[in-house]
Amino acid sequence: MKLLAEMDRDQLVERIVSDIVARVGSARAAGLPPLAPTDLARYIDHTLLRPETSAPALDRLCQQAVELGFFSVCVNSSRIAYVARKLQGTQVRVCSVVGFPLGAMTGRAKAFETREAVSDGASEIDMVINVGLIRSGDFRGVEEDIRAVRRATRPVTVLKVIIETVLLTQEQKVLACELSRKAGADFVATCTGFLGGGAAVEDVSLMRRIGGKDLGIKASGVHTWKNAVAMVAAGASRIGTQAAVAIMAAATQS
Repeated sequence: MKLLAEMDRDQLVERIVSDIVARVGSARAAGLPPLAPTDLARYIDHTLLRPETSAPALDRLCQQAVELGFFSVCVNSSRIAYVARKLQGTQVRVCSVVGFPLGAMTGRAKAFETREAVSDGASEIDMVINVGLIRSGDFRGVEEDIRAVRRATRPVTVLKVIIETVLLTQEQKVLACELSRKAGADFVATCTGFLGGGAAVEDVSLMRRIGGKDLGIKASGVHTWKNAVAMVAAGASRIGTQAAVAIMAAATQS
């Protein structure tokens, strides 16, 4: 027999999912809203996570972020100290991925990586959720995994939780967002992009409805200007992309 708390949780999830899924299609904007290139630039996490990334490539990443006015650069944790020095004195924030790209290590390991990244200059952390735990129904384990990272940050550090939407059912996406919020996350993000595909407008709309006004939504793996604007229209408050320069070039021609 289920515990009352488990019954309440299941009933809540069923009600939320039924409501969101029924309305998410009609919630999409009929057209793309007007969005100036300079406005879109402030949504962008300029991302470079390839394992072969060189110092000159990081130099270009930082220079582009400053010149084009991107919100942040997002790199692997071992490169945080380098880009933090490059961006010192600018308005560009420094974001580190943690537990990337699988999210399958222990919460203690993620917490250690987080403390190192924050110490090296990261002001934002993008952690990968433990997908295996949520698919196994270990929701307490998922929440504690996120809390371990949250405890390793500073009060001003922005924490984003990558929920890897491509591997989750609608119900699991709802739970992942709710658990992230409960554990103290500032954002939920769609995906790592390492498992194929990228953010879907439907997922961003779903996540926005779950998160309401208080939870940030990051759409990752966006490759075109039109797609980026569509994600903002669907409710994204941040765009993660390795194609930021091309997106901005297309924006100036639109």
